[in-house]
Amino acid sequence: MEVIPAIDLLEGRCVRLYQGDYDRSQVFSENPVDVAKQWVEEGATRLHLVDLDGAKAGKLVNLKAIEAIAQAVSVPIEVGGGLRTRDSVQQLFNLGVQWAIVGTVAVEQPQLVQQLCQEFPQQIIIGIDARNGKVATRGWLETSEVLATQLAVQMQELGAAAVIYTDIHRDGTLAGPNLDALRELAAAINIPVIASGGVSSLTDLLSLLALEPQGVTGVIIGRALYTGDISVSEAVRAIGPGRIQDIPPDLGFSAFA
Repeated sequence: MEVIPAIDLLEGRCVRLYQGDYDRSQVFSENPVDVAKQWVEEGATRLHLVDLDGAKAGKLVNLKAIEAIAQAVSVPIEVGGGLRTRDSVQQLFNLGVQWAIVGTVAVEQPQLVQQLCQEFPQQIIIGIDARNGKVATRGWLETSEVLATQLAVQMQELGAAAVIYTDIHRDGTLAGPNLDALRELAAAINIPVIASGGVSSLTDLLSLLALEPQGVTGVIIGRALYTGDISVSEAVRAIGPGRIQDIPPDLGFSAFA
């Protein structure tokens, strides 16, 4: 399972929100590039960036920071927040971003998602952010009547590369991932599901491993990295390639002798 550190950008700084509340933001770094480099040095093979200003404004705002990170690290980057037009998605790809994450337009303009998936195959990820199973839009400021599983099935049919599922009530809370909702979503679709929100410990990460055979292929970790509850290197050792439980114990002798 892939460990994907999150870098949330607000006014060019690296912050974390509590349950998506812009009024409850905490600044963790004035220099997101340094944060990105640190996560990669610790073993991250992919980074998750969110333009929080963009999510509210409906257009990309933190382009300078996104470009600086893309140029500073060698691993692929996925970016979401404010992607409401084809041009904004193209802008990201021009900066060297690997995947564009769309959320609001998935609900409001599914025909645009279809167009994007056709033009940029395997590069469009759907961000499904849910409150009580219903999809939130516009930087989590509005909640629709669309069910998360319903939207996931529709987006798979349109050609989406993957789905990132965030339980808003758990995001930034360190309360643990919503395993039941993830299991239900993964069972409904065949494309990869990436878990997001609530991860607080290695125990949480190990609990997600049970969902890997069902299609949960990655996990985004945010606040727990910044508070030091988890390190990227620990997380990779726990659930990444060559993870701890896959390595046979050193018994001091050959079990096959």
